[in-house]
Amino acid sequence: MKGFKTAAIVGGVVLAGVGVAMAVTNPDQTAYEEYAVQKLTEYVKGNFCQKAGFFENRCAAIVDSGQSEFKQAIAQNTQRQNFIFFSIYTTNLSVTPLLPSRLTSVLPALPSYQFETAGVLQSFYTYQAKQK
Repeated sequence: MKGFKTAAIVGGVVLAGVGVAMAVTNPDQTAYEEYAVQKLTEYVKGNFCQKAGFFENRCAAIVDSGQSEFKQAIAQNTQRQNFIFFSIYTTNLSVTPLLPSRLTSVLPALPSYQFETAGVLQSFYTYQAKQK
């Protein structure tokens, strides 16, 4: 019986320690926005700039120069649910309004997306990306 009590106490302390570590390392909205901008940049370059043919390099340069606009759009279109130990971020985003009209005229129609991402232990895990 004494061993069970000791194991329960040690288990409780470990569990509390893990909970505190998770709460302290729950990433904030700014960290998510930086993560989302990086992923969005990679996505646009890999899926749309490559289809721009002759304009591929120019497209990539425009995307790189539009980082602040991407971050602003992500910030305006993201809802955060904070569960203390982790957070869930839901972002509804259309890429088309972020790009200059001269670029969107040479690209195919760009769809809207909804992304759901979990933030835990200073990391992000996008577990759902739906095209709308």
